[in-house]
Amino acid sequence: MQRAARRTATGVTIADVARSAGVSAMTVSRVMRGDRNVTEPTRLTVLTAIRELNYTPNIAARALAGADHLSIGVIYGNPSAAYLSEFLVGLLDESAGRGAALNLVKCEAPDQVAERAAVERLLQSGVTGVVLPPPLGEASFVIKALKDAQIATVAVATGGAASEVSCIRIDDRAAAAEMTRYLVGLGHRRIGFIKGHPNQTASAERLAGFQQVIDSAKNAEGVVAQGYFTFASGLEAAEKLLDSQPRPTAIFASNDDMAAAAVSVAHRRGLDVPRDLTVVGFDDTQLAVTVWPALTTVRQPVSAMAAAAVDQLIREIGAGRAGAPVQPVDRVVAHELIVRQSSDRPPA
Repeated sequence: MQRAARRTATGVTIADVARSAGVSAMTVSRVMRGDRNVTEPTRLTVLTAIRELNYTPNIAARALAGADHLSIGVIYGNPSAAYLSEFLVGLLDESAGRGAALNLVKCEAPDQVAERAAVERLLQSGVTGVVLPPPLGEASFVIKALKDAQIATVAVATGGAASEVSCIRIDDRAAAAEMTRYLVGLGHRRIGFIKGHPNQTASAERLAGFQQVIDSAKNAEGVVAQGYFTFASGLEAAEKLLDSQPRPTAIFASNDDMAAAAVSVAHRRGLDVPRDLTVVGFDDTQLAVTVWPALTTVRQPVSAMAAAAVDQLIREIGAGRAGAPVQPVDRVVAHELIVRQSSDRPPA
């Protein structure tokens, strides 16, 4: 016997909405989930039918039925609180809109023991899929363990295309090159660069973009110091750069945390930013507009990338449930150069 369609408190079913809109019940479900594969005219027709019929989906019943239940795991270990905050905003907003529960697990250390413990905690919780922010998106052990467990996985900000899982990223090399061209265009010829953590491909890509422009510019010189994406490492790197002779007229840090540290070091040394020293960053987190002067930086749309990762993950989970093959995708989103008060021409 065919099971009757589940009714809402108003007595209207998803089948009623589908008939009114002239589409399938699956299409109605896709519209309610915010699936981007639905055409705009179809989406508007379905939304009109939902409104006219006063249809309200029974979320609790859907969860109990289990077919649409989603539990998304996140393993995080990023040293930048500002970056993680931006990431979680996008993750929470998109997950809430798609009716997915979140399970956050911290990776206590950048080693395989901690990674194994984090993966095991997620697998024991019964997650449907996993989103990996940096640097875990490039942790080979984590990716292999999730793949072996047949858990859909999407990595964010990998710095390059990942072969095993889908990834959402910007072109880090192009973004760093654009910022460096901006500094050279202002007239800076000795530019300090603070590298990111060596365990992330994005660090090498940003350095490569910086060096590419320095090598092609006339009379330009770069001086590089190692950082680790933390404020403390930015302090140490900025001290080294400002001790070099001749002193750089600009410092380009690989994230906003280290750029904020460079501003702090400059102030401590009695240097005005940007009159005596230009300082620029990368990411455009909330920290970029919290420090003074506000940072010129590369906007990496962290929140939007996290939301896109949830969207991609749900697509892959749906394909897996339908028995369709899932091929990893490499989605490159646009970056943007944001000019604020921390950059200017070099001192005369």
